[in-house]
Amino acid sequence: MVALSLVNDIAPEVSRALVPVLTADEAVRVAGELAAELAAGSAERDTERILPAAELEALSASGLLAITVPEGYGGADLPAETLAEVFRLLASGDPSVAQIPHSHFVYVNALRHQGTDDQQVHLFGEVLRGKRFGNAQSEVGTKHVRDYRTTLTPRGDGGWLLNGEKGYSTGALFADWIPVLAHLDVDGPMHVAWVERTAPGVSVVDDWDGMGQRTTASGTVRLQDVRVDSDLITPYHLTFEGPQTYGAFAQLLHAALDAGIARAALSEAAGFVTTKSRPYPDAQVERAADDPLVVQAFGEMELQVRAAEALLAEAGRAVDRADAHLTEESAAHASLAVAAARASSTQASIEVGSRLFEVAGTRSALASLALDRHWRNARTHTLHDPAGWKVQHLGRYAVDGTFPPNHGQL
Repeated sequence: MVALSLVNDIAPEVSRALVPVLTADEAVRVAGELAAELAAGSAERDTERILPAAELEALSASGLLAITVPEGYGGADLPAETLAEVFRLLASGDPSVAQIPHSHFVYVNALRHQGTDDQQVHLFGEVLRGKRFGNAQSEVGTKHVRDYRTTLTPRGDGGWLLNGEKGYSTGALFADWIPVLAHLDVDGPMHVAWVERTAPGVSVVDDWDGMGQRTTASGTVRLQDVRVDSDLITPYHLTFEGPQTYGAFAQLLHAALDAGIARAALSEAAGFVTTKSRPYPDAQVERAADDPLVVQAFGEMELQVRAAEALLAEAGRAVDRADAHLTEESAAHASLAVAAARASSTQASIEVGSRLFEVAGTRSALASLALDRHWRNARTHTLHDPAGWKVQHLGRYAVDGTFPPNHGQL
């Protein structure tokens, strides 16, 4: 593991110009081009745990991180369907790099729903200058994933002091701003405190030691008496007091990551079988790629990956439809569509990441090839939310029409 404690050691503050404002077609094209570049170094970065600082700077400069900034604030305001495809493409190149800005987009979305106009002008402006948002949300050692101890307390001059410790803080190590989820005044409602990565009292520790997604640097954020002004605090709890797509939007991007992993695993397996594998003698063929058992396996995997990709695209459209006409019903159907995409992409990424060895043969297990990274990445990332609960909510809807619960993980 790279011994890096403070984010400044990785990504010192740089002055950035305004990034390009991309159309939907441009965003998909740029994501595809970046994915090809990411794929070229993904195995080495995984094996050596080389953190992708340069790759993230390229991602920022491309304009992709600004594609959901609302049009009224100078952004492209691209739909969720397009963003999901961008994520899928990036993940097919390197899912660790793709996961790092996940929370960036989630908190851009939070800002558009709950930020004041002044907050939006300021922070959307930062995004349009290529600045990145991280996250300090989950906590280790609490009763469950939605149990938090981090607190904002009054400091006497109208501002607040932020104290706590966060784990699994993907994106924080490379961020310019870290949105922190905290109780307002001990047991008060949840709010988001926007703190600069370099603010006194903020430290980001690179202690992530996952078997997969090794270069996301999803480590620890420590917050000790961090001063936060009132104009950099936004309500979080209000998001869930009515119909919302906040949770579906976040889960959609997770599904896109897994779909990208599945496609990358299948593509690399095909390349291996057509260039490096030897045929099994009983097949009586010249190429391993002509073995009927291999062809059958590839057909089954292709079917599985295509299904995940199709469900992902439909889930993106469902989120967009709900955003256009938000009701309890439209929000519920968006959550159900995303739940289906997540369950499908979870299964596809794990199974294809494992089955590639079945079709590629003994040599594919060499550690130097790092083909196991696809399964490790899938198995690690899909633990983010249990796919079984997605299926439960789908089943309850199918049986008696019960809508899924209204929270940030659906």
